[in-house]
Amino acid sequence: MMRDPNKIFHLAIPCKNLDETVVFYEKLGCKLARKYDDRVTFNFFGDQVVCHLSPEHIDLTPKMYPRHFGVTFTNKQEFLQLLDEVQKNELPFFQELTSRFKGKQEEHLMFFLVDPANNLLEFKFYHDTTMAY
Repeated sequence: MMRDPNKIFHLAIPCKNLDETVVFYEKLGCKLARKYDDRVTFNFFGDQVVCHLSPEHIDLTPKMYPRHFGVTFTNKQEFLQLLDEVQKNELPFFQELTSRFKGKQEEHLMFFLVDPANNLLEFKFYHDTTMAY
């Protein structure tokens, strides 16, 4: 089943400092929707990400697998525009731009960012968009 455009995916993640979280996600291009004493909510590329203040739940040694989240682009130009903005805004990479599964149908470009609470964000673009799912 394909995603129904009238539904918004929701993800809740920990953060250690609300102000630095807002700065990071706004530099990423996410719009701040709400800010409370214990959480901030963003429009994360059309979905909802809520960062809950919980410094005791921060992963001190994050790894790409198995826990990360992000966006799969179907438009290469939009993917490259985001990469350009990330670089201009000097957001911290966990992994620089690379190609995965080179030469295979599922080959894709990808990079990982790390937010101020060590949450890992993956952004990718499949050359063959039928491989996105």
